[in-house]
Amino acid sequence: MRTLVHLLAFGLVNLCLVTATVVGPQFHRAPSKRANVLGPVSTVEVVNKVIAPDGFARSTVLAGGTFPGPLIQAQKGDEFLLNVTNLLNDTSMDITTSIHWHGIFQHQSNWADGTAWITQCPIQPNGSFLHRFTVIYDPDDPLADMYDVDDESTIIVLSDWYHKPSPLLYNPPFTPDSTLINGLGRYPGGPSSPLAVLNVTQGQRYRFRIIGASCDPWFNFTIDDHNMTIIEADGNEVEPVVVDSLAVYAGQRYSVVVTADQPVDNYWIRSVSNFPNQTFDGGLNSAILRYGGAPIQDPTTGPGPYVLPFDESALHPLHGSGVPGTPGQGNADVNINLITGINAAQGVYTIDGVAFVDPPLPVLLQILSGALNPSQLLPNGSVYELPSNKTIEISIPATDLTVGGALGGPHPMHLHGHAFDVVRVAGNSTYNYVNPVRRDTVSLGSQAQNDNVTIRFTTNNPGPWFFHCHIDWHLHNGFAVVMAEAPSAAEAQESKATPEYWYQLCSSQGISR
Repeated sequence: MRTLVHLLAFGLVNLCLVTATVVGPQFHRAPSKRANVLGPVSTVEVVNKVIAPDGFARSTVLAGGTFPGPLIQAQKGDEFLLNVTNLLNDTSMDITTSIHWHGIFQHQSNWADGTAWITQCPIQPNGSFLHRFTVIYDPDDPLADMYDVDDESTIIVLSDWYHKPSPLLYNPPFTPDSTLINGLGRYPGGPSSPLAVLNVTQGQRYRFRIIGASCDPWFNFTIDDHNMTIIEADGNEVEPVVVDSLAVYAGQRYSVVVTADQPVDNYWIRSVSNFPNQTFDGGLNSAILRYGGAPIQDPTTGPGPYVLPFDESALHPLHGSGVPGTPGQGNADVNINLITGINAAQGVYTIDGVAFVDPPLPVLLQILSGALNPSQLLPNGSVYELPSNKTIEISIPATDLTVGGALGGPHPMHLHGHAFDVVRVAGNSTYNYVNPVRRDTVSLGSQAQNDNVTIRFTTNNPGPWFFHCHIDWHLHNGFAVVMAEAPSAAEAQESKATPEYWYQLCSSQGISR
């Protein structure tokens, strides 16, 4: 097995229990002076290290040797040359690895997407792999006049923490021992460990970049006595929306603007998960917002009342609105209805009755070797061919797997290679083909029997792209498919773009082209 690493982008990295953060040119304030900040040409070492983020010590897998991991910054037009080196040696956990650059869509560089057994072979211990790609954002943020501070101090990583290593958690229940904010937290009955502190100056406006870096739960994120203005979802700027609570699912990212407009004091930052019996007693599920001049102590503030709840259907793109293709349910060029399920006897999740399993060689290598249609591509039943330059609509209707949060839901679904328009969000029966939210990770919901979460995108990025539940335990147990986009075009493009050392990752494991 391999260690699962995701890079979450605006862009950003989330390894379950391990994070590193890559922020592209949109992150445009003065260069950081913090030691734990890397440039676009860097080496990221994936290592084992014993840490105790909630007071309970155990061996972990860390990107860059810290938790959360290092920030990687770049400016417009910079080329990323990120060498991932696998130094893992703790065999109580998986010791092969790969990094996926979450939300960076790898146009004409499918080989660099980083998904083991989809676009590359995993990196073996003592091996390395150089990711090379360019991303371009406009450094002149059209919403920059809404905030004063946007730097490494305003990144907020929400994660779950387990006292057992991941191989002991492949079968339910998947119950975290604590919630961490920026790598710190407390667990019931445990020590009064330090909590994360976000320091602010009264009167200043802060762009907080919130990262859902959990293996499993989603979090309801709030800051006592402070509203938040959402300005970005999964790297896509949105028309500003004011909320006082925010649902953050695994793999999702938001930017919110918070004004430090309250009296100088300490305020609780709360990140309660969807698991039962969650409290804030003794600083559980919490961090601290501390105004300059406030005493160094835990807050005494209280939660709520919450009167501005988050509504995903209220998010609309700041620019570029308009869903591709002909409006109306089922009016795309290609319409796919994916039925989710579970095989309880085998303990696996399924899509259209099939549980995803790792193929014997990466799907991209299969395409480069001449396999160009689903009947030839492995794993059987989990590869969907998409034609080039067409509008694709994917609908995922509610099933017993999703309704009521049964069997581990709600399930956040993430598509590699594309942002998509969510024309129907969970908990809403209305289709929006005019200006729906655009993102790359969407919740299937857990509320209604008639939910039918529906997304649209255009096939303008050839290659095999993973589409999967972002709850890592569910992905491990089969909750995934591959969208093989324009295989012939991918073969022509990637045969020229793929470096020789990409092939060597597989040949070193006895897998030939």
